[in-house]
Amino acid sequence: MPSDRLAVRKTYKLFIGGAFPRSESGRSYPVRSASGDFMANAALASRKDARDAVRAARSAFGKWSGATAYNRGQILYRVAEMLEGRRAQFVAEVTASGGDADEVDAAIDRWVWYAGWADKIAQVHGGANPVAGPFFNLSTPEPTGVVAVVAPPDSALLGLVSVIAPAIVTGNTVVVVAAEDRPLPAVTLAEVLATSDLPGGVVNVLTGRVAEIAPWLASHMDVDALDLAGVPDRQAATALEVAAADNLKRVLRPAETPVDWAAGPGVDRMLALMETKTVWHPKGV
Repeated sequence: MPSDRLAVRKTYKLFIGGAFPRSESGRSYPVRSASGDFMANAALASRKDARDAVRAARSAFGKWSGATAYNRGQILYRVAEMLEGRRAQFVAEVTASGGDADEVDAAIDRWVWYAGWADKIAQVHGGANPVAGPFFNLSTPEPTGVVAVVAPPDSALLGLVSVIAPAIVTGNTVVVVAAEDRPLPAVTLAEVLATSDLPGGVVNVLTGRVAEIAPWLASHMDVDALDLAGVPDRQAATALEVAAADNLKRVLRPAETPVDWAAGPGVDRMLALMETKTVWHPKGV
């Protein structure tokens, strides 16, 4: 029997500090599938939302960077478990956005891959340095701090995971601007993160217009690094890089050629968002 009931149209919210607030502007925008069908509404983040997200990321940095590498790895693995449990929902959203089920499986596997690196990256890329004199000289990689990320627009889930996971596994906290036209996998991922033991503020997800949000993150004096993976326009990327220079942010420039996010990730993104600290200590007699 036909029903005259109207389905509830979901309006997805932002993810800031472990909570799901509406944009302070009260704005939202419709999200459509690759075929043009309406899917949901997403919050249209503002400059103040970006500032709130940076504040949350900074507040979370001390606890997250101070956690043991083993603990961070366990939490990332828990994210993979939760994502696996909601695989069907992610497949539906990713395929509606023009992707396929393989992208979802690869995204789950990528969380597991980075989880395994949590307690190994310092061993592989740190070390004891030979010096002249009775000293120990040790170099260890440490997190940079708060990282602002523009997510890749061409890979709404796998590309997103590939820029978030390497940043947080090494102890950084993140403010990510989701793909403007395909934000639903990002906000659904935020729901997974909120229930997977990840402390609030470690990952903050903003949806909306990249051109409106990214300049404020690039110029924010409490952001330590900028990942421009989702800014393919060279002129726009250069403008953001110039804005980032005010406090000497570390900048990951967008690739010169299209990125194959399904390819093996390597350790480059982890190392690009770390600083090497060298310590001298006298040897005992």
